[in-house]
Amino acid sequence: MTSVVILNWNGVNYLRRFLPALIEHTTHPEVEIVVADNASVDDSLHFLHTEYPKIKTIGLDKNYGFAGGYNKALKQLKSEYYVLLNSDVEVTPGWLDTLSEQMKAHPEIAACQPKIRSYDRKGCFEHAGASGGFIDRYGYPFCRGRIFDTTEEDRGQYDDKTEVFWATGACLMIRADKFWEVDGFDEAFFAHMEEIDLCWRLQNKGYKIFCFPESCVYHVGGGTLDAGNSYKTFLNFRNNLLMLYKNLHGTTRTKTLSVRHVFDMTVVFRNLLKGDVQNAKAVLSARREYKKMRKLYDVDPKSARPSTVLTKNIYPKSIVKAYYLQNKKTFASLIPNR
Repeated sequence: MTSVVILNWNGVNYLRRFLPALIEHTTHPEVEIVVADNASVDDSLHFLHTEYPKIKTIGLDKNYGFAGGYNKALKQLKSEYYVLLNSDVEVTPGWLDTLSEQMKAHPEIAACQPKIRSYDRKGCFEHAGASGGFIDRYGYPFCRGRIFDTTEEDRGQYDDKTEVFWATGACLMIRADKFWEVDGFDEAFFAHMEEIDLCWRLQNKGYKIFCFPESCVYHVGGGTLDAGNSYKTFLNFRNNLLMLYKNLHGTTRTKTLSVRHVFDMTVVFRNLLKGDVQNAKAVLSARREYKKMRKLYDVDPKSARPSTVLTKNIYPKSIVKAYYLQNKKTFASLIPNR
């Protein structure tokens, strides 16, 4: 059994818009559609109960965020595979078939994603996932088809199935047993970066993450927090630092986080120069909160800490330098052989 699970929070308008296509293109008897509701205050549950009474709903008692909400909802399901799907995603015919076939054929793959295109710019990749995610040596995420705010037109240049470092939470298929083997999402993150952290921990266990671009979906993006929201900035910076702290160790961690401090302060000054005081404050707040929270991940020095798997899917250089100083705006220019 495969459970396609939408975590909803005040997203009734997206449910109205995108559920019909999901139902139309998800018809296999071994696939169920589930909507888990993070204590919405709109009429999401009323809409589902009246318009789609056959869809299974899970009502949570409060907003646990992306990480906690999914953890609590998925614990209530007995499925071999989970598909985590954002409410603002439009699926296409056969979108799930390719993912399912590949996962069944390759047991070493713990999680995968389809190609993610922009709903508003149908011919372009979408920010959250594009054609598979990567990180550089300092933890900055990027994708085949998107580096920072530059998204490429999809001309088929990244249509090969490939191993990646992370698969997007906007549309993530994952083996249920592997999800729980690494204890699911880190609920301390609340939202943002949790899927990258999850994929990192899966790779530390020896599993692989893939993108299968034969499958394609369209993502609106920014449905909960838009790109310029200072709270989103706070979550992204705090959680990225926590991810590095918990997954790196020894001198590698020390050096990486020292460089990140310089980069983060540069972002603060850049935002101040632009007059964006709120986002500058958000970065500083993120760093303060990270310093308070990192003790959550400290372990007994006598105990064995899992060694980091530095795969080929971690870019060994600085993507900040490549993008801003060397004008490398596309994935192909950054990593030509990929």
